[in-house]
Amino acid sequence: MSDEAISAEVAAGRSRGSPIVRAALMAYLLLIIYASWFPFTGWRDTGVAPLAFLNLVKQRYFTGFDVGVNIVGYIPFGMLLVLSFYPRVRGVWAVLLAALIGIFTTGVMETVQNFLPSRVPSNLDFVTNAGGALLGAVLGALWAPGLLDRSRLFKLRQRWFAPHASQGLVLVAMWPLAQIYPQSYLFGHGQVLPIVSGWLSSWFDTDIDLVAMLRPGVTMSVEQYWLSETIITACGMTGAALTLMCLVRRGAPRFWLMIALLGSALALKAFASSLLFRPDNAFVWVTPGAEGGFLIGMIMLSGLVFAPQVAQRRLAVVTLILALVVVNTIPVNPYFSSTLQGWVQGKFLNFNGAAWFLSLSWPFFALWFLLLPSHKLNRQ
Repeated sequence: MSDEAISAEVAAGRSRGSPIVRAALMAYLLLIIYASWFPFTGWRDTGVAPLAFLNLVKQRYFTGFDVGVNIVGYIPFGMLLVLSFYPRVRGVWAVLLAALIGIFTTGVMETVQNFLPSRVPSNLDFVTNAGGALLGAVLGALWAPGLLDRSRLFKLRQRWFAPHASQGLVLVAMWPLAQIYPQSYLFGHGQVLPIVSGWLSSWFDTDIDLVAMLRPGVTMSVEQYWLSETIITACGMTGAALTLMCLVRRGAPRFWLMIALLGSALALKAFASSLLFRPDNAFVWVTPGAEGGFLIGMIMLSGLVFAPQVAQRRLAVVTLILALVVVNTIPVNPYFSSTLQGWVQGKFLNFNGAAWFLSLSWPFFALWFLLLPSHKLNRQ
């Protein structure tokens, strides 16, 4: 695409605002809801007034960590609100509107927690969350012109990615974050059958194992577990990388964008493993199966990143489905089960719920996105 056409798109984008910011705002709001109401079980009326937490009573038990997390967790929300208003609403009015929405959002989150026995609404959470949203709104108002008008990243987005790629970019950006939650296999997202089995067992008051029903009497050897992880890792990373490739223009540095995506995913995986377990377990997920799958995936992607976008989209769908089939039809890895015993959830319990949801749902959102007819508009 010529520089004149790209400049015209940039000017049009400035007048409409940023679709990628609005998509990111919706995704972040979904994560806030999940983190606030996790684990979504035991709903009941406690008899407490829904707004009883709005009082001036000092909370007895709290830590500086809790206060900091509440503030930091809502800063991106406030920033995204202001950035999503831009350029139609700016400055002080954008900050006030974002602050009001932040207050309303945290108020709803705390009110609903009255009906969850595992959650306790508090005035401290309400104030710190609202304060975080206000701080984020102020930062967003200060940075909006630089981020959305004069930002080099904004110009690169217009130059490297298709006009209608905003929602897809948010989806792809969620993939590295999906690595935070511990998984049985590297890039093995969407393992839903064990969860559904647990739900059915609880509902029917009997032991139900859907995986065992699909493969009755199967006992896997170590080599078979390795082979399964190799397939899952190779297909998972290939599907995610090709999803990104469906969004880029011909002149974009495809190979380096792929490397950046995979590198950020592995870095977050190592960081989360060291934080949730122990520092010496940062690379506990590097198994022979994961190494082989990563090598095969890199070999596949080294050629596929330059394939036509129609072929990339179809192969992304195929590889994601194959990874889902394999990860949902093999027994639970006994080594992974023993590793989870060292998992220190502690203060990150609520955020682990959001990370679990992201890890579980990402491939299904990706398949939904890849099968959208709007991809016809992304062919450049």
